[in-house]
Amino acid sequence: MKCSRCKKDAIYYQRQSGQYYCKEHFNGHFVKKFMRGIREDRLIKKGERVAVAVSGGKDSITLAFLLKNLRERYPFEMEAIVVDEGISGYREDTLKSAKKQLEELEIDYHVESFEDSFGKTLDDFVEDDKEAACSTCGILRRYVLNKKARELSCTKLATGHNLDDEDQSILMNLMRGDVIRFSRGQNYYKNISDKFVERIKPLRYFLEKEILIFALNNNLSFDSSECPYASYAMRGEVGRFLDRMEEKRPTTKYSLLSGYDKILPALNKCFIPDSIGVCESCEEPTMEGVCMRCKILEK
Repeated sequence: MKCSRCKKDAIYYQRQSGQYYCKEHFNGHFVKKFMRGIREDRLIKKGERVAVAVSGGKDSITLAFLLKNLRERYPFEMEAIVVDEGISGYREDTLKSAKKQLEELEIDYHVESFEDSFGKTLDDFVEDDKEAACSTCGILRRYVLNKKARELSCTKLATGHNLDDEDQSILMNLMRGDVIRFSRGQNYYKNISDKFVERIKPLRYFLEKEILIFALNNNLSFDSSECPYASYAMRGEVGRFLDRMEEKRPTTKYSLLSGYDKILPALNKCFIPDSIGVCESCEEPTMEGVCMRCKILEK
């Protein structure tokens, strides 16, 4: 097929719009949509200091690349944080990819490890319960990212969550009956603690496959291997369900996120307090007396 704009060979068909894109026009469309999201959602202000979480995969590498280019026309400070969870046979390669691409982009980065922060790797934490790997990893990783971003005096913490990630989280939180997590999200943000660095998700309107195409189009270096603990996660099952729904009913993924965003302000107002305290043990922000990080460490 031919590009709808210039009649060159198309590399991508966007089902929701019916448009075909060649490599050049796909890149232009992608960047334009990214810029519109930054502007309309007011994600970054001039002069801010932004931390970007980089894992080494396509999403976070693409985000770092886009933010680096954005910074050239829209001045703000930026640093990258790379978290080494300690996953044998997997994290070594993703760390290598992250460092390589960040150095090529000339972005300063900081590597923070679970072992240095907590005295154990993720492999150690879940040695006897691999089913708990993803939840444990998520809690500890968010803790490390927030704390390091705050230490770097950053006003925003950017993550590479895409549309697929957002939809999966919406359904998982709903299925688990986790009202608190279901009521937190972008774009509606309530500042409930000065110790929380505001999180932004500039890629949340992009399908995972679109980000992959953009990364390949721009010759970005990333690692595509899958975490060995992914097979234990609920996320994979929910993701496959959403893929089937999108295949049968195009725009399902977009509609789910759009509907969620419309009710999010009301959910946030009802279920998220205006302010929270700090953990009795580590003095990091939490809605409970003891934060989940400390509960994990106590075990």
